[in-house]
Amino acid sequence: MLHKSVFILGRQPAISRAELESLFGSDHLEPIGDFAVACDLAPADINFDRIGSSMRIAVPVATLPATKWPDVSRQIPSLLPDILQTLPSEGKVKLGLSVFGLNTQANQLLRLGLELKKTCKAAGRSVRVVPNTDLALNTAQVIHNQLTGTLGVELLLIQRGNETYVARTIAIQDIQAYAQRDQGRPKRDAFVGMLPPKLAQTIVNLAAGPLEPASTTVVLDPFCGTGVILQEASLMGYGIYGTDLEQRMIDFSRQNLEWLQAQHSKPETFELEAGDATDHTWQHPFTTIACETYLGRPLSNWPKPEKLHEIIGTCNVIVQKFMANIARQIPSGTRLCLAVPAWQSPEGRLHHLPLLDQLEVLGYNRVSFLWASGQEMVYRRPDQLVARELLVITRK
Repeated sequence: MLHKSVFILGRQPAISRAELESLFGSDHLEPIGDFAVACDLAPADINFDRIGSSMRIAVPVATLPATKWPDVSRQIPSLLPDILQTLPSEGKVKLGLSVFGLNTQANQLLRLGLELKKTCKAAGRSVRVVPNTDLALNTAQVIHNQLTGTLGVELLLIQRGNETYVARTIAIQDIQAYAQRDQGRPKRDAFVGMLPPKLAQTIVNLAAGPLEPASTTVVLDPFCGTGVILQEASLMGYGIYGTDLEQRMIDFSRQNLEWLQAQHSKPETFELEAGDATDHTWQHPFTTIACETYLGRPLSNWPKPEKLHEIIGTCNVIVQKFMANIARQIPSGTRLCLAVPAWQSPEGRLHHLPLLDQLEVLGYNRVSFLWASGQEMVYRRPDQLVARELLVITRK
């Protein structure tokens, strides 16, 4: 495969790989160690802003036949002159380094940065090297230091087996835009859950599957809440249709979507209506389903076994009734991505919905990914009691 772009994966790499595979297909992708995926599509052909679970997109620079840090660090300076030739001839260069998988330490990166600074000066260029406190620069550091700007260079050193893959970052997640969409919208409700916009993007991409003309796709969210999934699907250019049990949530979604459209000068229409997902009949056409289902009551402490059993049972009944209801209203092959609850005990054990073992009986097939297993598709933080399990299925 001819690599034209490289994605640096997010905190849960399996979900990142599944999202990329849903969008581009496994034939266009090749994992690079545990932290990255290479793609044979050029960055110009990829709308990186719509991808929720990859942190960076980069272009390949070189592959080095070494993984021991002294050997790797010795070869990196020789790559820099050619990169400098691609930059404007005037102005101070901003340079950063991020390492994924290699056995080294931040202070060794600082020493390599000094060597690269000498290389820049020898080429007649002034340079500022961003100091590393960790092996990888965080998103805020890359943005603040303009490392994806015209005078910026972030070199990514990624272990791939017995080689080191070198790439250069060209774009990074726009955390300010995510924060503005999340915190700036007029209606939010912590009780129904705060779905991060990045995760909402991932859910939509897992549901929509391979990229198609957006006008042909209408995303239904039958548990729309305050409309986070709908807003992200709308920004991707899809038609959107939301329903929720509570009229209050429909009102919140409408205000949030009107606000979003005003922010982005988008006169697009949307459909919203109140309805119980377990027995509602959807009147408007849609092509795919992306939603966060009922996650159960919020938990601040790990419940007793009998209480946990009750919570799991309630969620299982609601989600199973929804799946049975919508199965009667969608054709074979319709794809869904449901974020369903899973519960992570303090010992690290995950408790899943029982219906996951009955998908075929319910009339669904689980989508298989080459680069991610279903067991890995759980979005969670280490301190989080209620996780989101991303269930990607098709109607039989």
